[in-house]
Amino acid sequence: MTETNMNVSNPYDGARIAGTVGLPLPGVELRLTDAATGEVVEPGGIGMIEVRGPNVFKGYWGMPEKTAEDLREDGFFITGDLGQIDANGYLQIVGRGKDLVISGGFNVYPREVEAEIDALPGVLESAVIGLKHRDFGEAVTAVVVRRGEVSAETILATLDGRLARFKQPKAVIFVEELPRNSMGKVQKNLLRERFTALYVI
Repeated sequence: MTETNMNVSNPYDGARIAGTVGLPLPGVELRLTDAATGEVVEPGGIGMIEVRGPNVFKGYWGMPEKTAEDLREDGFFITGDLGQIDANGYLQIVGRGKDLVISGGFNVYPREVEAEIDALPGVLESAVIGLKHRDFGEAVTAVVVRRGEVSAETILATLDGRLARFKQPKAVIFVEELPRNSMGKVQKNLLRERFTALYVI
């Protein structure tokens, strides 16, 4: 990140764990907090990644409000990324905080749902988003790019039993391609804008 430079790395000596971004660098402290309360999450839990160390900036130039929003009084910077730390201290990034879906009071991490959908025959890739819903607050919604023949009914039926009920999409939308920025990252904000009226609010 521009605000922190490097924070973690897989070690030169030692295990390189697939799917993780490694261990905190020397002098860097890392913790995971609840996005709503700021409280440190239990070991093994998913939370907002916060870092502190000599690599962390002092604040945004001429933007004290933004600095106060992202930099805690104890020096920890709120990265905006959600992560999970395994038993050996390795960090896995599970998504962006702004992409977290809160459906019926439950936290749904899109990456978990996307992994299940992407593994299905006939699916090229997917993006899971939360859309405003009268009953659930946000409804888990899957936007899918097909590589072959697959129906929404097949996807939903396959996920039933693989995911907890609150994590299962309320709808599947098919598109030709997912919108991406210049870095190749899927722009979920554009998907949320495009399909914002899908459910009756």
